[in-house]
Amino acid sequence: MLELQEVSFTIRKDGEEIPLVDRVSIRVPKGHFMAIVGPSGCGKTTLLKTIAGLNPESAGALFWDGRDLSKEGDFSPSEIGYVPQFSIAYDPLTVDESVEAATRLRVRSGSLAELDHRIDRVLEETGLSPISDRQVKVLSGGQKRRLGLAMELVSDPKLLLCDEVTSGLDPRSEREIVRLLHDLSRKDGRIVLSVTHSLSHLELYDSILVLHEGRVAFHGPPEQLTHYFSVSDTEEVYPRLASQPSERWHSSWQKHRESYQKMMDKSRALHIASGDLQLPASPALENEKADEEALRLPSFFSQFATLLSRRWRIFFRDRGQVFLQLAIIVCFPVLVTIFSDKASGNIRRFSDTRSADYVAEIQEQQSVRSDQAKVGSAVSGIIMFQVVLLSLMGSNNSAREIAGERPIYEKEKFGGLRPSAYLASKIAFLACLVIAQSLWMAFFVNFFGAFRGDFLQHAGFLLLINASMTAICLAISSLMRTAEQASLLSIYLVGFQLPLSGAVLALPEKVEAFTRPFISAYWAWSGSVESLQIQVHDAVNSVIDTSLSAQNACLYTLGAHIAVAFIATWAGARRPQWD
Repeated sequence: MLELQEVSFTIRKDGEEIPLVDRVSIRVPKGHFMAIVGPSGCGKTTLLKTIAGLNPESAGALFWDGRDLSKEGDFSPSEIGYVPQFSIAYDPLTVDESVEAATRLRVRSGSLAELDHRIDRVLEETGLSPISDRQVKVLSGGQKRRLGLAMELVSDPKLLLCDEVTSGLDPRSEREIVRLLHDLSRKDGRIVLSVTHSLSHLELYDSILVLHEGRVAFHGPPEQLTHYFSVSDTEEVYPRLASQPSERWHSSWQKHRESYQKMMDKSRALHIASGDLQLPASPALENEKADEEALRLPSFFSQFATLLSRRWRIFFRDRGQVFLQLAIIVCFPVLVTIFSDKASGNIRRFSDTRSADYVAEIQEQQSVRSDQAKVGSAVSGIIMFQVVLLSLMGSNNSAREIAGERPIYEKEKFGGLRPSAYLASKIAFLACLVIAQSLWMAFFVNFFGAFRGDFLQHAGFLLLINASMTAICLAISSLMRTAEQASLLSIYLVGFQLPLSGAVLALPEKVEAFTRPFISAYWAWSGSVESLQIQVHDAVNSVIDTSLSAQNACLYTLGAHIAVAFIATWAGARRPQWD
């Protein structure tokens, strides 16, 4: 049984406490199908999230099978299923692949046969078997809602919470979904709570909970709804609610709640006697089974492998993303080589013998310095060009990686996904892109114009700048709420790398001392310059009015950037960011 005792949830706005859910008290027995209805903004979704534990209750207590959830721990992932209003599946995947991934992330299966049986059972139960090979992006609204239910049913939850799963559907699809939820509540004592704005098909519910401004205005059998509000049709309930303050409706309900509870108990007894409602034969055995199931979450490595496999599958099915990555990998190195001719020019040295002709000697010095300036400027520019292009690649790699799938990630985390497994899969996926992009840039440019220094050290710094910017943008993606915010901030970050690096124009000393530690591009450029041949290095120094840093300092700083970015990514991934 699910029981709420004087549960409230308040927020603070403009220094004032505002109750979104106010003193809600209800009892929901096993095998019950309840609708939560009310006008927009009345607290329906807020109440559902409070029951789920996404919103911590400000007052009152929630009990599940006699267990005080606020004192004895929240629901285990296998006990509860939450179906949000938005889609929780990836468009490129098929229905079968989506359900399989959900199963592998939530349930530890003993064998492939057991896994396949669970997937087939859920697909059959939700009516998705005939379309199991279709991609999510071609499904209708009703089919997507069924898929959302299927992905929750893989763990056989005893409490299923559905948020507006019928919104936006045509009348036929809406009735099919409500009928499906009704049937799901009739198996193994499952409780199904459905938030809905619609007052259609109420006869399929066991009870209706009406909220008004966060307070309970009614909770009873659907056939008593019109009688209680003294209206002739259910469509008149909402206008009737608006005719009186919510406090008056709540006070009225407190006087009549016991009589309506008895009606629901009587109706429940009739359903059990007729065989319409199937309850567990032994509550003790059922609780023992639930305890065992709660321990059957997949291991870290199992979740990691599932996520990484799914990410690569999504990547290769997104033709636009594949084409973009190939275009970047091919075109960016070509752009560098176009401007690399001047960097390969000879650098003349001063003559060892002193000339008696001072005019000739001055002309020679001017000529040598001119050569140094041309080659030094070209070499420095080519290195910085590579660094900036790889910074762009890093931004493109990860700016939307987490923020773009935040709703799905939050839902999977609620279902038992370990943030550590999620981040490990992201790092493994991005590491492959970083290595391919950086090494190809280094080898391609070196092949068409050899790097005038230690090539391996230069390639290492190119790898580090790409890794650093990828990690930093991944942190931004983890901390931002939307993909648009993350992309915009990442673009600004890359845009400021060049002017603040000091590699093109020397910055004022006070500004330089403050900004330089945070500019990854400077440390990658500086480290690469330090790996140049002595003569080329001197040529670069002759045109760059800034002090270069030792290679070890460059390595340690870029490593620190990556480490700090990973810490920030972990913090963002751990923090709940439900809409």
